[in-house]
Amino acid sequence: MSTTSAPPALAQSRSVLTAIPGPRSMALARRRAAAVAAGVSSVLPVYVARASGAIVEDVDGNRLVDLGSGIAVTSVGAAAPEVVAAVAAQAADFTHTCFMVSPYEEYVEVCERLAELTPGTHEKRSVLVSSGAEAVENAVKTARRATGRDAVLVLDHAYHGRTNLTMAMTARAMPYKTGFGPFAGEVYRVPTSYPLRDPAGMTGAEAAARAIDVAERMVGADRVAALVVEPIQGEGGFVVPAPGFLPAMAAWAQAHGIVLVADEVQTGFARTGAMFACEHEGVVPDLIATAKGIAGGLPLGAVTGRADLMDAVHPGGLGGTFGGNPVACAAALASMALFESLDLVGAARAIEAVVRAGLEPVADASPAVAELRGRGAMLAVELVRPGTLEPDRAAAAQVARACAAAGVLVLTCGTWGNVVRLLPPLVIGRPLLEDGVEVLAGALRALPA
Repeated sequence: MSTTSAPPALAQSRSVLTAIPGPRSMALARRRAAAVAAGVSSVLPVYVARASGAIVEDVDGNRLVDLGSGIAVTSVGAAAPEVVAAVAAQAADFTHTCFMVSPYEEYVEVCERLAELTPGTHEKRSVLVSSGAEAVENAVKTARRATGRDAVLVLDHAYHGRTNLTMAMTARAMPYKTGFGPFAGEVYRVPTSYPLRDPAGMTGAEAAARAIDVAERMVGADRVAALVVEPIQGEGGFVVPAPGFLPAMAAWAQAHGIVLVADEVQTGFARTGAMFACEHEGVVPDLIATAKGIAGGLPLGAVTGRADLMDAVHPGGLGGTFGGNPVACAAALASMALFESLDLVGAARAIEAVVRAGLEPVADASPAVAELRGRGAMLAVELVRPGTLEPDRAAAAQVARACAAAGVLVLTCGTWGNVVRLLPPLVIGRPLLEDGVEVLAGALRALPA
């Protein structure tokens, strides 16, 4: 009987052999145009053949430095051996039964680990789902059921997903909302803390007072079921609120019986140099929505929170056919073990130090860079027209294209599309990270003054 072994891991180094995209990627793009809906877009014009650690290899043999992690998903590295082994073992046992039909231990164990890892020492419960948007939606459902209220507060520049409810909660119209309405009702938007664009000197407490004033005038605190916040806004531009904003909003919510929901879909699981971003300011949410980095690349999300809130939902009110799939649960358990055994919280902080050392001199010297910001391995550069705060979307696109041509994958984001964001795998080696950052620095230096 013959056996096959896994292919060797990719060399963790950048190698550009062809133009980007290469001929095989271009051929696949032609096939795609005839088969894939035009509404599905891609950042990188290359097609992936393999990925390992912090390297993506395309079908033309180019090795690219991945500073996006599939949008903060492969935090433990692409094809982490421990995750691959856990997936293979679970798939050999069974791939699906549906937890709502015939349950299994892996689902229970993931919920136990979430209770241990998420902020707060209170008794907790969890429900597992398949995506971040689904997690946010189930958090809102739970808050409405537990409070008997309907209204949901969200922040300006927020992004919460692409379902009907989460589109209503998302701020940016294009491409996420345009032409897809009408949207779910009873969703109200209040100002956030955006230090770069707030009045000069505005503190976090003052920004919170501004948001609370709008909420109380527009809605009334006694009508609000949930306040949903990203501790650091993701798609909205990696906006870090001024110190004191989140604690003040949390205190107001608690005083009025409002469920505080932390959307940590992008910020969770060591990404910001804490296991969860709300820990940076000591905020303990009532409910926390997670996904992305939870399962090493497999689709899984969760809502974890206070037992009294989670148990307020009637049996059968939460769930879904694929929610908490056993293979995804196995991947999550392997990933969560790696976050701790590899000290990926510490790794995220080390990544921040390297990135800041490489980009701060460029940011200080370039009039096109308004701000370098973020925490841990969630960092971004906001680009503007020199001498102004006018967002420069074209500059962000130019930087991303230049990086891709040189073999480095970076992402853009922001309400105006003018922010270049970095989300490297937390296991990236320092030489590879420094190489990728230097490519990005060169692209920023090339912007017109």
